[in-house]
Amino acid sequence: MTLAFEIITLLAVSIVATWIYVQYRARRHEAQAEAEFPPLGQISVVDGHRVHAVVMGAGPDLVLIHGSSGNTRDMTHSLAPRLAENFRVIVFDRPGLGYTERINRSGASISQQADLLARAAHQLGAEKPIVLGHSYGGAVALAWAVENPAELSALVVLSGAAKPWKSGLTRFYKITSHPMLGPLVIPFLTAFVHDERVEKQIASIFAPQSAPDGYTSYVAPGLTLRRHSLRANAMQRANLLPEVEALHMRYGEIAVPTEILHGTEDTTVGLSIHAEPLARQIPDAVLTRLEGIGHMPQHVAKDDVVAAIHRVAIRAGLHPRP
Repeated sequence: MTLAFEIITLLAVSIVATWIYVQYRARRHEAQAEAEFPPLGQISVVDGHRVHAVVMGAGPDLVLIHGSSGNTRDMTHSLAPRLAENFRVIVFDRPGLGYTERINRSGASISQQADLLARAAHQLGAEKPIVLGHSYGGAVALAWAVENPAELSALVVLSGAAKPWKSGLTRFYKITSHPMLGPLVIPFLTAFVHDERVEKQIASIFAPQSAPDGYTSYVAPGLTLRRHSLRANAMQRANLLPEVEALHMRYGEIAVPTEILHGTEDTTVGLSIHAEPLARQIPDAVLTRLEGIGHMPQHVAKDDVVAAIHRVAIRAGLHPRP
């Protein structure tokens, strides 16, 4: 046996051992996260897909759709309980995130997600709910309104990604969505990145405001770091721009009452790029500019969000519970 062969063999064994250890650490991190943050609601099976939803309250049906990297806990931290005083609130995990299964491994499109959630809402007894989407979830809500117009009564777009933009993917998403690099890198992230790193990212998303007390511990950063969630989220983000480019010229077809809320200091999804042209395109849409607010108005401008939902419900002929 030559020295070169011995070195190659040792290197191969080291690589395999390292990979086994990384996968072990990743599985352990995932198990800890799921034990600490189990599903808050119920699991429905919709055409073979497991969909997680939290349902609370009574009144007109209202669906809440979270943004990128999130889960039901973003909406159930404080907004959904407040709205449940007047509405029957359904908060979904989007496919691949939280406890809703992935639709596919290529990155479920906003239209596919909207269709699945619309069918899940119908299965839960909500035939024509008010639909609110935040950030990436705003794009899903818009796809719902365009492609399933008979299956909602009103629309609320909150800091929503609506129109094409010029900036490219961040390095993180380029790597994690890459067909070869993503599956190699993601297990290392799951295995070795601490939940505190996600908490730091949360702080940047809330800027210039701060996250409310208890939010970072409640929102389950460990669920975001699971391998399948990182990959699903990365693929969805990588595909979002071309999907928006394909859909955005159809927003003028939206005929349901629409409220659009967007912070003037939102540096994640820009007001002038997204909300302002969207408001001009949808007939009779009402745009509320939230002065000084960043990307997370559902937490830092909650009164404005709740007021907009009540307005759009009245415009749709619905009657929130007193």
